[in-house]
Amino acid sequence: MSMSMSVEISAGTEAGAGIASYRRGSAGYRAVTLALFAAGLTTFVSMYSAQALLPAFSHSFGVSPAVSALSVSVTTGMVALAIIPASALSARFGRTRVMIFSAITSCVIGLLLPMSPTIEILLVGRAFQGAALAGIPAVAMAYLAEEIDPKDLGAAMGRYVAGTTVGGLIGRLIPAAVVDVSSWHWALFAVALLSTVFAIVMTRTLPESQFFQPQPVSVRRLMSNLRVHLANSALRTLFALGFIVMGAFVSVYNFLGFRLAAAPFGLSEAVVGLVFLFYLAGTVTSTAAGAAADRVGQRWVLLGSVSVTALGLALTVPDNLALTLVGMLLFTGGFFAAHSVASGWVGRLARVHRAEASALYLFAYYAGSSVAGVLAGSAFAVGGWNGVSIFVACLLVVAMGLSLRMFRSTRVD
Repeated sequence: MSMSMSVEISAGTEAGAGIASYRRGSAGYRAVTLALFAAGLTTFVSMYSAQALLPAFSHSFGVSPAVSALSVSVTTGMVALAIIPASALSARFGRTRVMIFSAITSCVIGLLLPMSPTIEILLVGRAFQGAALAGIPAVAMAYLAEEIDPKDLGAAMGRYVAGTTVGGLIGRLIPAAVVDVSSWHWALFAVALLSTVFAIVMTRTLPESQFFQPQPVSVRRLMSNLRVHLANSALRTLFALGFIVMGAFVSVYNFLGFRLAAAPFGLSEAVVGLVFLFYLAGTVTSTAAGAAADRVGQRWVLLGSVSVTALGLALTVPDNLALTLVGMLLFTGGFFAAHSVASGWVGRLARVHRAEASALYLFAYYAGSSVAGVLAGSAFAVGGWNGVSIFVACLLVVAMGLSLRMFRSTRVD
């Protein structure tokens, strides 16, 4: 799978000859960003809807919090495993075709999940849904890098990430509200219906690729292209950063509900679900961070974002509801800003084989969610919220080191 064109394709090049990349403010730019916003919505509504239902799964199936958290980890783990194959398929069959197939398949599986009679069947279904979902994040970043003018890529990537934040918010608020008055079965069904609506919006508004050229797919070619990116130290650092920050984020949100529902807070499931409104902070910061990176460079924005994330975590440690809420606001906003900058930076540094570069970043990103989510379950079992906080703090120390490494990079932004 080879994508030898750089993002600076302009009129007169062999691919998309006579066609200019989409600039901010154009009809094409608006169509692309709307479609990718909807793509982020349908992906994250489906992927993280189970996170708001973890206490309900524990109660209904009689399993521990760590076992119920697997309903998130198996999904993100399968997304990670399927990211690179989905990227390879997109090089052969087209970016838009893979994204649309992925959206439809994941929605069908989502509509079947509420009928799961046991936790084992639910986990298997969530795993299949994760594999189906992989086609959207695997392709979205490469699609944007190919179609959007490089001067506006950061802002466009920020809008896509904003869609993921809103999707993550809705995917948690709705099931939390429904399960408080009904059962987790109806909560999952409501989420599946909404995800289907977003998928329809995506398929109806997604413009065909202008600059994509089908490429032959083989394992040898794929591995060769992956090695190109793994040989780049700056990209390796960004891949590791994606693993760490996503692992930290999912670890906190997986067990936040258990913390707020227990003493000394004792909040109801519906009220706990409102905490996910802090995803709106990520909607704002992801877009703002992407635009700021276009103006002042990625280094300062990335370092500042990770620092804010760490500060937010520290504020959640005391048993004080007001401090915990402020901390989650900062933690969420900082995380999404860091992800927006890092993902956009990958697109800038990868001058060739962008789909593979995006796939490697997202493989690390979702692998971090899966692996850290499982480890955080052990930390919670041993030390409760303090155990999770210590675990996540260690992750963020590593993230700070990786950010400083990118800050000292000799590469131009």
